[in-house]
Amino acid sequence: MKRLSKPHASQPNFSWDTPSAALTAKKRMIQLPLDDSLPDEDQVIFVNESLWVPVSCVNGNIHILPGIPRLFESMLDGLRPRLLPRLTDPEGKGVLRILISTPMAESTIAEYLTQLAAKTEAKGVKVGSYPRWQKNRNTVTLVGRDGEFMESLVPEVEEAVQGRRVAVEGEDDSDSGEAEDSKPAAG
Repeated sequence: MKRLSKPHASQPNFSWDTPSAALTAKKRMIQLPLDDSLPDEDQVIFVNESLWVPVSCVNGNIHILPGIPRLFESMLDGLRPRLLPRLTDPEGKGVLRILISTPMAESTIAEYLTQLAAKTEAKGVKVGSYPRWQKNRNTVTLVGRDGEFMESLVPEVEEAVQGRRVAVEGEDDSDSGEAEDSKPAAG
């Protein structure tokens, strides 16, 4: 950071050797969690020698990246060789995601979804529920690799949550924000 980070024009008297609020703030940017039992190079990853910012890798699977979009993108590109092998599908089946749109509140269907998650866990299917802020429909997801099993669940889930399968979240939102079945009939 000292070598590559230059003081901002508004800090003409900044010094790495003199205590100051600016120095404290800069040092906060480099405070990262470290595990003494792991080699530093597995936890602090410099993906690009021209950047002073490393990627912090915690527990081998959590990567902390900066929030600045261009910097984030550059660092993600640099992580590509490290991450792609982890994303490969060893069985060639791919990960499938089924979306079911429901007019029901998440709290109303929570008990059913908890039971469904317990029932599907052994088959590697994850059940998700995603409230959609200020929308008239929420989304239930099934994520897994066993497409045949997941497809067999769709009719049951649609019935239990009074919903229907959609290809894209929000595709069945009404423009008015009201539930479809609460609109007056034409005629």
